[in-house]
Amino acid sequence: MLDTPEAVVEALRENHERPHGLSRTVTAEELVEAAEVFEKPDVLVTALLELMTAYEFTGEHRKSPVAFARVLKLWDEAPDTFSPWEAHQVFWRFKWVTTSLLQVPEMPLTTVHGWIDRMRERYEKAGHGLQPVAAMRFHVAAHTGTGVPDAHDLWATRPRTDLSDCEACETRHHAWHQVRSGDDTTALDQWRPVLDGTQACSEEPQVSQALALLPLLRTGRLDEARSHHLTGYRKVRGQTGTQEEVGHHLEFCALSRNEGRGLEILAENRPLFEATGAPLAHLGFLTGVEVLLARLAEDGHGDTAVAGPPGRSWTAAALLAHVRAEAGPLADAFDARNGTSTIGDDRRTRLARRPLLDEPLPLGLRTPAAGTAPAAAPAVPAAVRTEIPDDFDALVRTARRMARESHPGDTRLWRRIADRLADGTAPGPGGPLGPEALLRAELAEQRAQDLWTKDDVTESAAALTEAVALYEELRLPWHALSGRARALAWTASAPEGEERPDIRQGLDEVLRATEDLLAATPFDSEPLGEAEAAYGPDLPVERALSYLSVRYSAVFAAYQDLVGTLGRPAAETADGDPADGTDELLRRFEERVTALHTEAERLGHPHQVANAHQFRADVAARRGDLPAAERSLREALAGLDAAGRPWRRPRPSGLLAQVLLGLDRPQEAAELLHGAIADAVAHDDTSFALAPTHLLLGHASSHTGDVTGAVRHLSEAAARFDQDGESGQATEARLQLADVLARGGRTADAVAVLESVLAGDAADGTDPRSLAQARLNLGRGLRELEEYLPAAEELLRLADTVSGWADEDRGAILTLVAAEAARTLAMAGRWDAAATAYDRAVAAHAEAPNPPLILLMMRDFARLTMAEQEAEGVDAALGHLADADEVLAGFADDEGFSVWYERGEIHYRRARVLAEAGRFEEALPEAEAAVAAHEEGGEDGELPRAEAVRIAALIEGDGLERFNEAIARLTTAAARCRHAGEPDAAGVLDALRERFLSR
Repeated sequence: MLDTPEAVVEALRENHERPHGLSRTVTAEELVEAAEVFEKPDVLVTALLELMTAYEFTGEHRKSPVAFARVLKLWDEAPDTFSPWEAHQVFWRFKWVTTSLLQVPEMPLTTVHGWIDRMRERYEKAGHGLQPVAAMRFHVAAHTGTGVPDAHDLWATRPRTDLSDCEACETRHHAWHQVRSGDDTTALDQWRPVLDGTQACSEEPQVSQALALLPLLRTGRLDEARSHHLTGYRKVRGQTGTQEEVGHHLEFCALSRNEGRGLEILAENRPLFEATGAPLAHLGFLTGVEVLLARLAEDGHGDTAVAGPPGRSWTAAALLAHVRAEAGPLADAFDARNGTSTIGDDRRTRLARRPLLDEPLPLGLRTPAAGTAPAAAPAVPAAVRTEIPDDFDALVRTARRMARESHPGDTRLWRRIADRLADGTAPGPGGPLGPEALLRAELAEQRAQDLWTKDDVTESAAALTEAVALYEELRLPWHALSGRARALAWTASAPEGEERPDIRQGLDEVLRATEDLLAATPFDSEPLGEAEAAYGPDLPVERALSYLSVRYSAVFAAYQDLVGTLGRPAAETADGDPADGTDELLRRFEERVTALHTEAERLGHPHQVANAHQFRADVAARRGDLPAAERSLREALAGLDAAGRPWRRPRPSGLLAQVLLGLDRPQEAAELLHGAIADAVAHDDTSFALAPTHLLLGHASSHTGDVTGAVRHLSEAAARFDQDGESGQATEARLQLADVLARGGRTADAVAVLESVLAGDAADGTDPRSLAQARLNLGRGLRELEEYLPAAEELLRLADTVSGWADEDRGAILTLVAAEAARTLAMAGRWDAAATAYDRAVAAHAEAPNPPLILLMMRDFARLTMAEQEAEGVDAALGHLADADEVLAGFADDEGFSVWYERGEIHYRRARVLAEAGRFEEALPEAEAAVAAHEEGGEDGELPRAEAVRIAALIEGDGLERFNEAIARLTTAAARCRHAGEPDAAGVLDALRERFLSR
């Protein structure tokens, strides 16, 4: 019942605590009506100011001037009914009304200028400085595009007053002026204090983060752009009062080639299509939507389903037409009102922009589910693509040459050959290239290689079998033997359960046939037929490579047999020998790899020498001999360098990097991984596994302290895993990314990534424990950002999940999560729910004890109870600390945690509770007990001991006015801290001592 002023004031206070939105605005309107009935207008003043706030932050700018007109009338009639804060707001909100009038195209400019004139008159009459008036004139000039430089100078050169916009907002306006003047670099320099968090307010940094995205992209500061998109968007999503900023995030997605992310944002902000209370901001949103949709339409995705205004289904093309039909006339209306083309020009400039990057900027976020958005694959820079000859003969000869050199760029050429044969643009068979069947055999071999890289072992072996049959028909025995050997070897790595021939026996037969062939047909002997003759002078090399391919296949099969036994406990026979035959498998492997190494060196083929070294290194690493693995890989790389084969470096470089990480040498590993990626890109190696390499590089970068590099590469890894259809590995990459961000102090970025991981079905197939840890980290991150209620919701959801687990760790994890949820609910002020979670944590602790966590919860409840209830909360706070005493009493000093520390912290908190209640005589013994408890901790207890001394001194000095005792205590403690190597703690104690000495 709102029948008394007190009831309305209490309702206003409750409504003020609600988040901005329709519900708060409607309630504010109702409370204005309720306040109108009372004789004294003081409640009505408060209600009208609250209503203006609701309008301002929900984008209802059409209504705000009407409410302020009523406030001004009350100010003129009864200024004594305004509190000092409300009196200040009368002058402050003149600025709100000016910007609100600019938002509405039906409002004539003469009215806007007239309002600023009234503002000036009121400011002068009240003795206020006129810098805010100059700021309003600048905003009108920037809006209309008339007299902008002079208006900016007039504003910027005037001193700030207590009615000026906050520093963060003024910084934003100055920086945006530089952006519109075409100077991104100066703008970003001016923006620095807002973007780095030095300046902040209720609107900042999220508004500046949205505006700075385009300048950051244009200046190549991509890591900052990524971060500001992640953190800034979270603050503006779904809010009608920040729809213009949402539009800038949509534009960023289009220009950074993240159209799929843009469609997700569109789906999260459908209500903004109907938020027309701030027409200028709405135009900004619609323009961002149009930029995104135009990109989709131009790229041929006009039929893609997208989220638009509620009530019907939309495609990109249909929504684009709808938005254009609304945005175009709206921009024209502003220009007609202003008498300039500035608003329309700005819109046309935005719509004319094209993506600023050649490939998508990895954001570290999950991509939309398949079919919901166009997939964007990384573009291969033209500079590194293998040149494809137009002449078919040249095309085939180049492909064969590159294949002989083991150059990865041959893949693109073979695909082009296949395309030309398929579409009929290749010349007829025969001639110097050999019979058509030779090309079909070579292409079948290439198809097998592609299938192998995609882990399709069965189809790959089938393609090789096809190639072998053709080679045999063509009297190409070396090629046929090579194909047979690879088909056998690749089958050795097939998943369990697939049919396997007797691989060892088959390979032994191929090896014998190869030796027989070598004896009968040396590499430099005459061609055996037309097909071999097609290779001309390169025939000896072709034969040698086929021979080494057989040797390689034998090694690969032996390696597959061996690694299956390494790293697992070996059963023993009665005489104590391993029963799994590891020694025999190792002997066979060494025999095969030595033969490959020896023959490759004799024949002068360094890539096969490098392969032998890689096999040896892999086995050495699996057996724990990392130094031997490092030696082998360095020999491989040295050989490739000496032979001038840089395109073969990526794989041994990647393996060596893994070894070096195992040897705790992350800087060297990072350098190698950078080189591996560079070599793979430079030489068009499309089969090189870039996603795992970026993942490894992110890991290495994090260990060198390069957080920015780690973020960049983990984001890249996640994006590439997505493109490869490896959703589970993409999720794991994102979990690592979130961890790196959190440890680097970038909590908001980490939260954005974790929200993405845990959204919808993005985490399907990921280990449930990893997801549980992710949700725990998300809850903690949200709490650190002071988003207490969402944090508590995540933790409660996790507690429910853990309750359903059946393993032995369930109890311990439930204790942890319930305690975290209880603390977070208390921080959110949800005391009833917090009490329930508190009891749940205590019950879980009884089954699976976690004393440090439960004690922290109890101490936090004591602290938060005092903060919430002040004097009325003393008994409840002391009750929580009594609970803590009871928990601690059941544990001794050898329980795996520091009992002395927990005891000291309980005494410390009790001292503070009693001191805050004014019970200083009781508080001092508790503080001294805390000092004594931390004394038991030796060096580990120095810092908490110093803090306990500080509290004891404050109680003595400020509470009991025993200044001499407090000074003596502080003098001794500060000297102790300096002796213990804790100068900062000593400085804190010295400062308090000086304060007492000055009294």
